[in-house]
Amino acid sequence: MLPNDFYTPEVQGAYDLHSLGRFELEEGGVIEDLQLAVATYGELSPAKDNAILVPTWFSGTHQTWEQVYIGPGRALDPDRYFIVVVNQIGNGLSTSPHTAPDEIAMSRFPKVRISDDVIAQERLLREVFGIETLQLVVGGSMGAQQTWEWAVRFPDKVLRAAPIAGTAQNTPHDFLFTQALMDAITSDPGWAGGEYSSHTEVAAGLRRHAGIWAVLGLSTEFWKTEFWRGITMGEYRFTSMADFQTNFMEAVFTAMDPDALLTMGWKWQRGDVARNTDGDLAAALGRVTARTFVLPIDEDMFFPPRDCAAEAALTPGAELRVLPSIAGHFGLFGFEQTYLDALDGHLKELLAG
Repeated sequence: MLPNDFYTPEVQGAYDLHSLGRFELEEGGVIEDLQLAVATYGELSPAKDNAILVPTWFSGTHQTWEQVYIGPGRALDPDRYFIVVVNQIGNGLSTSPHTAPDEIAMSRFPKVRISDDVIAQERLLREVFGIETLQLVVGGSMGAQQTWEWAVRFPDKVLRAAPIAGTAQNTPHDFLFTQALMDAITSDPGWAGGEYSSHTEVAAGLRRHAGIWAVLGLSTEFWKTEFWRGITMGEYRFTSMADFQTNFMEAVFTAMDPDALLTMGWKWQRGDVARNTDGDLAAALGRVTARTFVLPIDEDMFFPPRDCAAEAALTPGAELRVLPSIAGHFGLFGFEQTYLDALDGHLKELLAG
């Protein structure tokens, strides 16, 4: 049971649901009627050759891309491109535990992998929109995992790729970090083995989940310099570190469905393009033919530039472009104009080449 209307168009912005019917998953499970929540911006050209795909990140929806990244004159310009933002499976808008029949609990919702998202997205683009080639695939964090999977799995369909603040193969550190996020939820006494009768029963676990994000999702410099003082929510300004933690970090995550977070967390832990090549990462990344800009964030504490640089070195023709953000991984939320300007510059250059 959810506490509010967080996963509605009124909160997240307009989107359409597209059914792909019965969908078999890599782990052997089945979603009988897979529904993908999709938001589009701009018009598809008659030749269907101006499409950009954006997959979403952990806990995120199309809303952040709409509000922060897409707009006239920007790199993701709806006056030039047809931009398709697909909410990943399990994120609360596309088919998720709480939207499945009888509110299936996490313990019974099938395991979903990054590859399942990408296979579903390829079907959606081809069957619903008639799109065979993408000018660009761009995504942040778990969206970067999907971007890498696209470039490896469907190299002739992806002309350009821009993974932001994310890796092609999840690292042991990220596996442990994500496990801590998941354990914060499932260790709540209200969880009771994967079943709960009201959202308030797991609120403490969701607050602990938010606390872990505050430690690694935001950089040491963010907290030391009190950067949060410059962040506003409407006209509201945060007055203290505790205020920001309560009214931003905790407010964000306690509004979410814990089952959705667990579904995405399991998927995040196992993101690995080397599954396409019997565990050989170099061979997997060697498949990439897209012009690729690898875009880590300089202060990111769990997708550090060195991890992204190592993968860029294995990818033919890839260029490493480090983005500036004192907010670390949460720089993805676009708190700083310098970050947005840098990203727009890199994406415009990528799209021009």
